[in-house]
Amino acid sequence: MAKNSGASRRAFIKGTIPAIAGGWAALRFPAEALAQRPAAMPSAAADIAPVDERKIWSKEYWAQKGNVKLNMFRKRTNAPQPGQAALPVLILAHGSSIASRASYDLKFPGHGEYSLMNKFASYGYDVWTLDFEGYGRSTQTAGNSDIASGVEDLKAAVEVISKETGQQRYHFFGESSGALRAGAYAMVQPQRINRLIFAATTYTGEGSSTLATRAQQVDFYRANNRRPRDKAMISSIFTRDKAGTSEPGLDEAIAAVELPLGDSVPTGTYLDMTANMPINDPAKILAPVLMLRGEYDGNSTEIDLLNMYRKFPNNDKQYVTIAGAAHSLVYSWNRHQLWHYMKAFLELPPRLDALKPA
Repeated sequence: MAKNSGASRRAFIKGTIPAIAGGWAALRFPAEALAQRPAAMPSAAADIAPVDERKIWSKEYWAQKGNVKLNMFRKRTNAPQPGQAALPVLILAHGSSIASRASYDLKFPGHGEYSLMNKFASYGYDVWTLDFEGYGRSTQTAGNSDIASGVEDLKAAVEVISKETGQQRYHFFGESSGALRAGAYAMVQPQRINRLIFAATTYTGEGSSTLATRAQQVDFYRANNRRPRDKAMISSIFTRDKAGTSEPGLDEAIAAVELPLGDSVPTGTYLDMTANMPINDPAKILAPVLMLRGEYDGNSTEIDLLNMYRKFPNNDKQYVTIAGAAHSLVYSWNRHQLWHYMKAFLELPPRLDALKPA
């Protein structure tokens, strides 16, 4: 027994020494050890690499809402051709302070891809966005472009999209008040919705530090249909919740696109979000829903959004927190995670069970 035990120990030691030596080698010579490892996963730079714009087709359109002209923009990989199979349509609704193209088609050279339109066009989507009344290139009116006005804008835009694509149902994505607009639209035209994505939305607003601060100006929003929107206001988007969640210099890139279009924006969504919440009734939103919230988002609390989430009647729904992000998910360092969750949700395989709704 002892003889066998000794042999076993010698065999064990003999087999272990090379492993230990290999471990020492890895500690002393990390470059050599790494060279023997399998190829590494793609780097973060690869995750946010720019899309080749030479492969992206784009076109500008106009929708008419009474006397208001609404500017629309479209991107996809190739120009549409007669008889060509239709691509899934994704409609992007912008928020309170930045118009559509700076929100969803931003150019920030040398800093990777920031265009949500480019990214989803490269994934095979027919991507549309629009400037709501009073924003960007759309008609500036005496109105305040509140959420109800945004619903009418989306109705007008959908008529153009239906004519151009031949399709009747679309995916919708909205960030911040754009999510409220998309949700309110889904409540009144559920037949137009395929899948609905809320990013950085709010429900009742209870517990929101941002909305509590904004509410101090509610009398101004009631008395004025427009508010100043300068470089400092744009910069505050990236610092008010948590500094370091977005890339330095991003505010400069946005201001360079936005400020030539005007130094003020409508007050309607700010008034709605401080005095008229909740805007969305989740019980009336029938579509599959993805909710996305940044870890540090001051526009909402997690408990408020989870209270909204549990009321959606369609159980094809998901709730995701993006760590290290604040209010703006589209502009965050971790925007590639946003793309991942969006794409996975939009391309979720269909249900096969017999219990699914007719």
